[in-house]
Amino acid sequence: MHDRRRFKWRAGNAVQLIVDGEQFFPVMLEAIRHASHSVLMEFYLVSSGQVMDRFIIEMIAAARRGLMVRLMIDGFGGRKLSEPDRLRLEAAGVVILVYNPLKWSKLTQNFARDHRKLMIVDQSRAFIGGTGLTDEYWLSEHPGCPWHEVMLSLRGPVVCDLIALYNALWQRCTATRLPPGAQGAEVGTALMKVCTTEGLYQQGIKLSFLSQVNQSRERIWLATAYFMPSRSLRRALRRAALRGVEVRLILAGPYTDQPWVFHASKRYYQRLLSAGVRIFEYQPRFLHAKVGVVDDWSSIGSCNLDHWNLRWNLEANVEIREPQFVDQVTAMLDADLQHCSEVTEKAWHARPWHRKIREYIWSLISQIVLRIR
Repeated sequence: MHDRRRFKWRAGNAVQLIVDGEQFFPVMLEAIRHASHSVLMEFYLVSSGQVMDRFIIEMIAAARRGLMVRLMIDGFGGRKLSEPDRLRLEAAGVVILVYNPLKWSKLTQNFARDHRKLMIVDQSRAFIGGTGLTDEYWLSEHPGCPWHEVMLSLRGPVVCDLIALYNALWQRCTATRLPPGAQGAEVGTALMKVCTTEGLYQQGIKLSFLSQVNQSRERIWLATAYFMPSRSLRRALRRAALRGVEVRLILAGPYTDQPWVFHASKRYYQRLLSAGVRIFEYQPRFLHAKVGVVDDWSSIGSCNLDHWNLRWNLEANVEIREPQFVDQVTAMLDADLQHCSEVTEKAWHARPWHRKIREYIWSLISQIVLRIR
């Protein structure tokens, strides 16, 4: 397992924000197409389909050029990658690692999942965010699709830490070492740090976000797909709003892949609204992004800060301090607000009785299952 050390802040990085699959998937595919050394991939949600077909073509071509191509997929999230697709990749020399395959004998150990989303090309460029390799993020025509998501393209010294993170899990699962990454040259002005969560063993992402919220002065903007935060985080958000910090939560609206979370999360609204927190629900499609901005700091990656993620999952975010980038993220979130419905206290109290019953039932179930306080 990764040794749980705290990654350091790294200066000299370049970061690009890429919004939605129709933008970031072509960039990622192009990066594989022009790779000359290696392609390391780690994704939770991987399903056979049009998107995966395009990645398979580029991964096979890269392997046939003699590159080291490695794909880590989660045993649950990757269960819809078909056997023929796996065989195509392996026949070309792509090495596939399945993290924690599902087995009845493992009981609750089956809940431990690799939820990270990471791709590293030529040990010099990394992509990290919240996407999966599935059609839902780009080519699906189902209601609520394509899912609204973001990815980051990174260059610079921070990439070395992401390589170390990838290699540590590879070694943990296979007892073999991959070649270490070379020290990345400084290529930009962004100050960045890798931050991780490893279930209950290590809660770096939560603790870092909590620290930023407690120190906030002007604004806290959080976009997340599943709003099931810990008591400490809920309390910190309320306290920040009460001392005059602008707190805005942009949450998934009617389109979601987990309707029970949508209803259960409502149990937190009342106290947050009373403290002055503004809550917005995204309407056009499924908001799947995990983005936080606190003053001049931003965090983007795989972690939703919900109880399930924090209890069971491997997660990876990157934290960024770079004024121009933070302004860009804030502008994106501000644009998202134009497609949201704000939940006001007046509207909250006026919601119909059947909604209140449904929310109560799902919140009760979530408290029992997730031991939520």
